[in-house]
Amino acid sequence: MVQTAAHLTHKSLTGVDITIIAVYFLVIFSIGFYFARKGRTSTDYFLASRDVGWFAIGASLFVSNISTEHFIGLAGSGASSGLAVGHFEWLACLILLILGWVFVPFYLRSNVFTMPEFLERRFSRSCAVYLAGISILAYIFTKISVHLYAAAIVLERVVGWSPLTAAVILVIATGIYTIAGGLAAVIYTDLVQTLILIAGAVILTSIGLFRVGGFEGLRAALPASYFHMIKPPSDPAFPWTGIFFGAPILGIWYWCTDQVIVQRVLSAKDEGHAKAATIFAGFLKILPVFMLVLPGLIAVALYRDMFKFGPDGQVLNGDIAYPTLIINLLPTGLVGLMIAALLAALMGAMSSVFNSASTLVTLDFYKKIKPGASENQLVGFGRVMTGVMVLLGLAWVPFIHLISSQLYIYLQSVQAYISPPIASCFILGILWPRLNAQGAISSLLTGFVLGAVRFVCEIIDRGAGGQFHNTAIRWLIDINFLHYAILMFVICSGVLIAVSLMTPAPERKKLAGLTFATVDDKMDVTPLAPLTQHKPAAETALEQRVNMVFSLALIATVVGLWIYFR
Repeated sequence: MVQTAAHLTHKSLTGVDITIIAVYFLVIFSIGFYFARKGRTSTDYFLASRDVGWFAIGASLFVSNISTEHFIGLAGSGASSGLAVGHFEWLACLILLILGWVFVPFYLRSNVFTMPEFLERRFSRSCAVYLAGISILAYIFTKISVHLYAAAIVLERVVGWSPLTAAVILVIATGIYTIAGGLAAVIYTDLVQTLILIAGAVILTSIGLFRVGGFEGLRAALPASYFHMIKPPSDPAFPWTGIFFGAPILGIWYWCTDQVIVQRVLSAKDEGHAKAATIFAGFLKILPVFMLVLPGLIAVALYRDMFKFGPDGQVLNGDIAYPTLIINLLPTGLVGLMIAALLAALMGAMSSVFNSASTLVTLDFYKKIKPGASENQLVGFGRVMTGVMVLLGLAWVPFIHLISSQLYIYLQSVQAYISPPIASCFILGILWPRLNAQGAISSLLTGFVLGAVRFVCEIIDRGAGGQFHNTAIRWLIDINFLHYAILMFVICSGVLIAVSLMTPAPERKKLAGLTFATVDDKMDVTPLAPLTQHKPAAETALEQRVNMVFSLALIATVVGLWIYFR
């Protein structure tokens, strides 16, 4: 039933709440400094000694992806349009299987530390510079800013904390253990943060479902369209054509080629554990639909009078959904747990960005400039660059209040404009040995121009109140961003193939181990010798059978959910 007494004042933290938050910080710092005391080679610092098991990696993959903007954005989209936004979460389950079964074997056998390094082995140094540069800029200007914006919004609305003060404290706290312990500290703190995040979110969803009368009560309180995930091609937000053909392009870029994600898998003790980690993370990615999207529906059902509705009946201020539930449903003690869950989401995602950006700068730029740098110099420079990322995060803090919810949406859509050419080069690059460096860099630059043109036109048009009347520009701006991603992928792939066919084929020796056709050729790692010659062991027969069984179970689960919520 609808609760009419809802309010959006702040929650006062009791002694119990503060104790829970304090224990959370104590555990996180203890883990970080434990790993800071251990021996630090470059492999230890950047890849956690390549000795991490599947459970910890899978949890780290999950919490590196989930941050406070998911609490705001997923619940807000759930409040505005129902479960359809959950497509991105369930598609991720299947994309993670592609990471584990298709890309991981190539990454581990080539013994790379970074994704630009893999692109350099497959194509050229210029391609590596492009990917490293784009990635670092994206981390600074989208990921860090969006994380801080969402965290400030939630914490201010729930407990009344000053956005500036909270952001400064959280950035510094996250930076301390990330600088000290490297990737090992990030992964094992992520493990704890995953457990806290899931516990807090599941408890809130469970209480909300109980108050609304269960799933049947929720269905009765909301339009049936909220529970249908398959939308027509004309749907402005989630057309099924864009979801099933465009979203996977973004997904492959994010889950299979982005340093923040793949760096965790590279730390696995062997190929079997790496693959199992992606499967475990795939099962975890089923949860956000129920613990982050569903609360948005519950908030509208319980506190309808808190929301503003447009002429078409759509909720206009969905971003208040999650804070509304926290404030109105959670008792003393559980508020502290929920704040700890929100802090875990932010700090897990921020530490991953800090560490991965530091890895890219150190290994893809500093290591190339100073190829004779010692292990201590590499680790030291990595720590310094992590500190630089922390300072850049702090530099964003004064501008948090300038980031509107609309700009937040803009920043999130940037990935749709940079991902198609990168996904094209990685996918086609391992499928077809004929593709060469000239084709790859042409494709990447073409994609950059196409993405930049769309993004700039969109910003200008919205700033001018939709004044573009030119038919071509109007079409460019109005086409769904997922459909535009498909178009970009097709064009970039065409450029990659055409330019490659017009220029000399690469030497087969250079492609050893980097494509399906040359996977068994002996790899020559001398030109780009890795910092360590340790390679994770191959997957055993038993591990392969177990991984296959659970992969099929994950596919069946996701397909079953899509059928149920079609």
